[in-house]
Amino acid sequence: MSNHSKQEGRGQWASHFGFLMAAVGSAVGLGNLWAFPYKLGKNGGFAFLLIYLVLVFVVGSVVMVTELSLGRMTKRGPIGAYSALDKRFTFNGAISVFASFIILSFYSVLGGWSLKYFLTYVLEMFGNGFHGLSGADFFNSFVADPVQAVLYHALFMAITGVIVLGGISGGIERCSKVMMPALFVMMLAVIVRSVTLPGAADGLAFIFKPDFTVFQGSGGLAVFAAALSQMFFSLSLGMGITICYGSYLPPSSNILRSAVIIPLCDTLVAVMAAVAIMPAVFAFGLDPKQGPSLLYVVLREVFAAMPGGAFFGALFYLLVFFAALTSSIALLEVTASYLVDERKIPRKKSVFWAVAGVFATGLPSALGFGVLGDVTLPTFSGEMLGILDWVDYVGEYALMTIGVLIMCIFVGYVLGPKRVIAEIERDGTVFRLKGVWSFMIRTVTPALVLLTFLTATGLLKL
Repeated sequence: MSNHSKQEGRGQWASHFGFLMAAVGSAVGLGNLWAFPYKLGKNGGFAFLLIYLVLVFVVGSVVMVTELSLGRMTKRGPIGAYSALDKRFTFNGAISVFASFIILSFYSVLGGWSLKYFLTYVLEMFGNGFHGLSGADFFNSFVADPVQAVLYHALFMAITGVIVLGGISGGIERCSKVMMPALFVMMLAVIVRSVTLPGAADGLAFIFKPDFTVFQGSGGLAVFAAALSQMFFSLSLGMGITICYGSYLPPSSNILRSAVIIPLCDTLVAVMAAVAIMPAVFAFGLDPKQGPSLLYVVLREVFAAMPGGAFFGALFYLLVFFAALTSSIALLEVTASYLVDERKIPRKKSVFWAVAGVFATGLPSALGFGVLGDVTLPTFSGEMLGILDWVDYVGEYALMTIGVLIMCIFVGYVLGPKRVIAEIERDGTVFRLKGVWSFMIRTVTPALVLLTFLTATGLLKL
């Protein structure tokens, strides 16, 4: 069967802009809104940003070019793509699909939290939202309530499923073309409010002031590893998303240009998030070193003390919801496309079973702060984590990196770089850096991916 016949009925991006918005949306997520701002300030500010940008292009773009090419070349999702190219590596496609599935199972819980906060701030605008509760008290009471935790997990998955049900151009692309520009506009509005607060300059200094002392001694390697891991996970590499989205590209699409624009936009959003959040945190004298709780505990205190805080809180959590949703529809599409392509199940049934499976798998994560709050699971390094953090650890830190490492070995030494180069140049593009890309995919990139796996999983302490 030809690739063309396999593509029939799968759908295709209606426009390149729509594809870019969907791809950028898949990369822009909750990690951009809390992890990047904190890591930027902790690891030398502008010095960290420079290292991050270099890694985005010497590692991130290399992997993104490769995954987009594999998808467009085969017109199939991760499992089908590897099966079509070399059946011995079908298992690596399965790793990607499984990674996206379990990542979505906990990610939808976090997405449900953002939906809850948005709706609560809308009520707060009319004097009936948080009822005077502090950030910590509101958050703890919410996540410990099994009914609310499961309800918002279900609502978020239902919304995600409805969008994916519309298909590539009618669902994912149409929504992404609205949500991503809206996210940029909303973030600009929050930035204006944040940087005009008294004391906001300290927050800007925290994230942008170059501090090269962090590179002294062994600190330089730790900063490098922090930038590498943040870049890797921020771009959603190794989840099968880029291969899946690449499979819906027409032959005339410019893969090289896309592999530059997507990381640039993702990095822009991450920097904008830092400018939106950190000045406000510093303006109210709060601790920026809070990790994920920065979004749901610390910022509650910020908006509570800010003039017009209910409005800006609603605006901020709506953009958080959009960021979570655009990533989730991409993650769900990976599983749905597998059922459509390889199992020949109609899209409606595929989406239904994918949503049901993710929802059921995510129930322990949703209940992990309440009735299952005492359950902990071990990591490779022996550290014990709660359920949601453990699922995150397995999906993002272990499976994603292993999948990309195997992909680099496969493309570099089994399939051969020439096959991918031919696909990249199929639309008439001249790949002037193909020698550099070939060297990277065979040597430097897999070495850095291995370093990411070792440091992110805790097997290597820096």
